[in-house]
Amino acid sequence: MTEKPFGIIDSTLREGEQTPGVTFSDAARRTIIHHLHQVGVDEIELGLATPAHNHLSTLVSDARKITGSACRLGLWSRCRKEDILFAASCEPDVLSISIPVSDLHIEKRLKKDRTWVRQTLAASIRQGLALGIPYISVGLEDSSRAAPDFLLQVIRIAEQNGARRVRLADTVGTCTPGRMQQLVEPARSAVTIEIGVHCHNDFGMATANSIAAVEAGAKWLDATVLGLGERAGNCRLEEVVGFTALIGNAPHYQPQRLPELCHYVAKVTGIRIPGNHPIIGEHIFTCETGLHQHGLAITPETYEPYEPHRVGTARKFRFGSKTGMRALNLQLIKRGLHLDDIQIRSLASLIRSGRYAFNEEQLFRFARQNIQSLSTGN
Repeated sequence: MTEKPFGIIDSTLREGEQTPGVTFSDAARRTIIHHLHQVGVDEIELGLATPAHNHLSTLVSDARKITGSACRLGLWSRCRKEDILFAASCEPDVLSISIPVSDLHIEKRLKKDRTWVRQTLAASIRQGLALGIPYISVGLEDSSRAAPDFLLQVIRIAEQNGARRVRLADTVGTCTPGRMQQLVEPARSAVTIEIGVHCHNDFGMATANSIAAVEAGAKWLDATVLGLGERAGNCRLEEVVGFTALIGNAPHYQPQRLPELCHYVAKVTGIRIPGNHPIIGEHIFTCETGLHQHGLAITPETYEPYEPHRVGTARKFRFGSKTGMRALNLQLIKRGLHLDDIQIRSLASLIRSGRYAFNEEQLFRFARQNIQSLSTGN
């Protein structure tokens, strides 16, 4: 990998497919990989490694043809010998093996103890390396609810046995950005291997927590297209790519490619994208309020965090019940139509009445065609 402040791991084909009712066809998987490659994602997690998923060997091979060497290709596995053996046969660049670290999961769900975790993790890492897998990543499930001392102990075991990365999971999305910082910083200090995070969105903070983790020194974050995943889903790929590229000025990501990717995933999953969805919503650059229209007409950055064309869209004005006179006047002047004060007041009164709602071209045509009646206030 080239030197970057941090990398993004897309898990749409693994974590995203855990969304109830979502199953990707072989053709959809390859199309999604193609779009992720165009966006510039650093690593693609292609699926859950288990002998039952016998499509993965071909998928890894095909994904490598699609992406070349532009991004790493990974699989996710439980700490089971047969799953790790199968994963190795698929020849991924990365294998992420997962194990829980909270007592709730260890004792209540698995009926095991901390000794089992320590021994199983060490053995699983060594098995993966012995099978020739070049990069082992360790996913620590429920890290945000684990005992801090045990969490750090497991992170050190991962490093000592040859893992190259640990991913701290906020499995039920209860972290805040401040708490995420407290989770990442001790991990960074404990080991020299890379730290990643896997954030769930149960309280709407997955993206914020992921960015906070990076600010605290994490080198990797997980995301899924449209935030697909269990319950409320995961960190949204479009949000972290958008923020990183548009605010962080990361040149290797291509945010203008996001709408095509997201709309394709929405189509094959049957998910509707709200008009106000960050980065890709069709209405996020549509403005009707007079104050904002006036500011945008003079200096767009007053009410826009980035230029619309950077995400493949355009600014739109809607002139309706919330439109102000100054915004109307500026819009018409821009198109070469100059109205006097009486005409502007009459036009604003008509539009505010709720009888009309125009886009920019419709407003211009209406004003030009009705100049005389506007002069009399009719």
